[in-house]
Amino acid sequence: MNTKVLVVDDEPEILELVEFNFRAAGLQILTAADGAEGLQKARAQQPALIVLDLMLPGIDGMEVCKILRRDPATAGIPILMLTAKASEIDRIVGLEIGADDYLTKPFSPRELVLRVKKLLNRHEPAPAKGDRLQAGDLLLDIPRHQVFLRGEAVELTATEFKLLHVLMQRRGRVQTRDQLLRDVWDYERVVDTRTVDTHMRRLREKLGAAAEHLETIRNVGYRFRGE
Repeated sequence: MNTKVLVVDDEPEILELVEFNFRAAGLQILTAADGAEGLQKARAQQPALIVLDLMLPGIDGMEVCKILRRDPATAGIPILMLTAKASEIDRIVGLEIGADDYLTKPFSPRELVLRVKKLLNRHEPAPAKGDRLQAGDLLLDIPRHQVFLRGEAVELTATEFKLLHVLMQRRGRVQTRDQLLRDVWDYERVVDTRTVDTHMRRLREKLGAAAEHLETIRNVGYRFRGE
């Protein structure tokens, strides 16, 4: 499994702390001190995951995230935002523009390593009864970790792919937001159920007409409409 992680942060102490803990956990690490360098290394090195600060000199983290998500070469790389911006609106905006997870400073290095490993594991195909799941024109190819709509590839992040996979695998059954946080995000405790809603909104936008399969169950959660 690719364990190369790019950390983009302008604080040398943070880079040193993260590098020490990532190496101790068996991860490879690349570092960048500003947004422009982060973009250059993301494109050239193709890391398995990016840890991204928001308050960066030059191009800020929000803009870096948007650029990475627009570029097909980097659109599928998981992004964990690590930032001092701790307000709820900052978290929601970060998830809206394409982050897979969000951790605020000061942070526990152990929790950061745990979250990074869980994000990396989302790229590993999960067990399933078959290699493919299909509903109408929507096809989820598990071994290739890809989604196709009418034969055209749909660019999803690792988290969006796992969310769709879980819902399709359990088609016809309602999944509460708490269940999805545990089964998709691997959270041991429920942090913020709006994380699920934000990712569902992004997933629906990407699926277009096929989003009709994704049903909201008011005050409960979501269900993939099944035959």
